[in-house]
Amino acid sequence: MTAFSFQTVAHLVVEPGLVRRLGALLRERYAGERAVLVTDAFLHRSGALQPALDSLAATGWQTLVIDDVVADPPEAVVEAAAARTRAFNADMVIGFGGGSSMDVAKLVAVLCQGDQPLSAMYGINQVHGKRLPLVQVPTTAGTGSEVTPISIVTTGATTKSGVVAPQLYANAAFLDAELTVGLPPAATAATGVDAMVHAIEAYTSKRLKNPLSDHLAVLALKLLSANLLTVCRDGGNLQARSDMLLGAMLAGQAFANAPVGGVHALAYPVGGIFHVPHGLSNALVLPAVLHFNAQAAAPLYAELGVAVGLPPSADAASGAAAFIAFLEDLIRQAQLPQGLRAVGITEADLPALASSAMVQQRLLMNNPLPIDEAQALAIYRAAY
Repeated sequence: MTAFSFQTVAHLVVEPGLVRRLGALLRERYAGERAVLVTDAFLHRSGALQPALDSLAATGWQTLVIDDVVADPPEAVVEAAAARTRAFNADMVIGFGGGSSMDVAKLVAVLCQGDQPLSAMYGINQVHGKRLPLVQVPTTAGTGSEVTPISIVTTGATTKSGVVAPQLYANAAFLDAELTVGLPPAATAATGVDAMVHAIEAYTSKRLKNPLSDHLAVLALKLLSANLLTVCRDGGNLQARSDMLLGAMLAGQAFANAPVGGVHALAYPVGGIFHVPHGLSNALVLPAVLHFNAQAAAPLYAELGVAVGLPPSADAASGAAAFIAFLEDLIRQAQLPQGLRAVGITEADLPALASSAMVQQRLLMNNPLPIDEAQALAIYRAAY
């Protein structure tokens, strides 16, 4: 067996309704009195936070809610949240929401324990020092950010950068499927496909793929593919919501160790330039990237096809084609937009997307096949 390393969050709790005893869960493991809860304004206004806030208050936690997080958070949002957390003299940070809220919480926890600027943290293993205790509570079944050491920040008008460091692994992730019940069908579908892409790209990653990440990716893909349409059509199905949340977390564990590749690299410019939600960006480019990658990854795609219930094929190429067709049909049945033109992108925009994708070398180096700018343009055209 090839040597490998595997890391993940040390403490996981999966329990519908657990936010109603969040304060007690924290009291069991963490000292201190002052907690900062990082979230977005919609969740705060909707009342979704209230059970958690009531539980924190009942167990003696003084809580500051920072609800300034927006999708694709810019540096200014991260730095402002860190400044407020320092001023509050926080003892711990809670990320509560989707991937953006949890990503900001990670960086806040690190920024408040040292004097390293955010600008010096971008890249892989560039974070120095420690962080405040960090607990993540996801409200979508998609990003897996609750168990990854990755935070994505918008660093310019259309560009994103990643901070990847072991300090960003949380102390604990608390998964409460009741928090995902109110997610609208479109967001449910997009975040679910995002999680599926995590599993697929972890399983086919050229770097750091290993037996544990493979096992997690396959189990995640089984759960996600079996439940995606159910949660889109019956958002109140708590069992299906629980399976999706678990699947997203398992996929997060997989790609935290066997990193994602070309789908994410080509999706980021779609989101950055055209402000398309990240999960939908992935769905728009997924089939075209997989068709391109099948030159090298067909046997792995065929294995994933069998994992999601497709009959074994006579050869790897036909198995891969069947798997890609299965995903295309799933995206269609989930009623997500199909084709880049469906989100307002024109053919004239494609060269700029291809150029922008080349910035994502951190991701492209994990892809089963190299992707240069000309090949990226061809993939975007196929996705158009």
